[in-house]
Amino acid sequence: MAGDSGKKEEMSKVKVISTSHVKPGKMIGRKECQLVTFDLPYLAFYYNQKLLFYKCGEFEEKVEKLKDGLRVVLEEFYQLAGKLGKDEDGVFRVEYDDDMDGVEVVEATAMEIGIEELAAEDGTASFKDLIPYNGVLNLEGLHRPLLSVQVTKLKDGVAMGCAFNHAILDGTSTWHFMSSWAQICSGSNSVSVSPFLERTKVRNTRVKLDLSLPPNPVNGDANQGPQLREKLFRFSEAAIDKIKSKVNSTPPSDSSKPFSTFQSLAYHVWHHVTLARELKPQDYTVFTLFADCRKRVDPPMPESYFGNLIHAIFTVTAAGLLLANPPQFGASLVQKAIEAHNAKAIEERNQEWEAAPKIFEYKDAGVNCVAVGSSPRFKVYDVDFGWGKPEGVRSGSNNRFDGMVYLYQGKSGGRSIDVEIALEAGALEKLEKDKEFVLEV
Repeated sequence: MAGDSGKKEEMSKVKVISTSHVKPGKMIGRKECQLVTFDLPYLAFYYNQKLLFYKCGEFEEKVEKLKDGLRVVLEEFYQLAGKLGKDEDGVFRVEYDDDMDGVEVVEATAMEIGIEELAAEDGTASFKDLIPYNGVLNLEGLHRPLLSVQVTKLKDGVAMGCAFNHAILDGTSTWHFMSSWAQICSGSNSVSVSPFLERTKVRNTRVKLDLSLPPNPVNGDANQGPQLREKLFRFSEAAIDKIKSKVNSTPPSDSSKPFSTFQSLAYHVWHHVTLARELKPQDYTVFTLFADCRKRVDPPMPESYFGNLIHAIFTVTAAGLLLANPPQFGASLVQKAIEAHNAKAIEERNQEWEAAPKIFEYKDAGVNCVAVGSSPRFKVYDVDFGWGKPEGVRSGSNNRFDGMVYLYQGKSGGRSIDVEIALEAGALEKLEKDKEFVLEV
């Protein structure tokens, strides 16, 4: 990447000042909660990293306010202050006890890095040192905190890098926690919606896993294989509307529902990434999405269910078919895969997994894959700790592979969507130049 060596130099300007731990503000006692079938496959993923940055001053005061708020919010979300453990049968669980360390809080300074640099479209690889736990596997939560937060003083603001153990929570729970923490810091006395902590209400099959850390865990961001680049593409409301109306210009052949914004954008990204990769017509390409199953399971679970309640859903076709057919072809594949994943399909998937557990690696998403994580439904720009909305929200470098896509609510609000893509450098360069993809309306 042009200017990369300069950026590496810049990153060495992040200096850690101190590391402390924050526990819930009251005694909770010993708590144990079994991890369930929805959680266990993620043990060999890496910690899920998010970066939020804010324009503000008075760093020390902000850090104290964040810690005070964290003590309060952890009274409800105490699992994040615990550790992974195993019971006598070797079944993984989250354990909490009052004598555990709690959440790790790292304070750092990077006085030569400004908000403007972080808000640029290029990828998070250039600001890795602002987020803790690079290349740390979730399984390491057996002896590490399940949440680490790094608060870094910038030239003109504050960066908050968070690393969450993905074996104990998904995106919905992550942003429920972040917005609850922000509410407390902004003056609320209590969390407005308590987390629903009873994981075994959704599934209580006990699955024994014989897992140990590999002797040399491969870093989640190690440059194995092609050199990856990341970029944030910002789609305005007008661009989103244009994509959606184009995909819906011919309705689905079997008279099913019109294509949603997500289905339309998913097709748009899948089509143009496939084009940029210059695949042969007979090459397969897989589209994967991580679907929230809270309302799909029977009985449905509350939105506040705390844990992983997601499934990876796959669909596949030949590159030639995807590119030669009208948009309805690819959008229908995505729509059908989503609609087929009902309570019965979820039950079958869980039973199949429990009979022969398979631990995913973060890059097991499929051949020539486009995999979509996160969701524009998450109100990431509402995470205001009392000093304004974030200037930007990004994903860290863990769990990145060729074709990984994160969708975020657009910074400009409304129906706008930010699309963060990691691709092999040559393909990303072609994508950037593809006017049909970028759609600068």
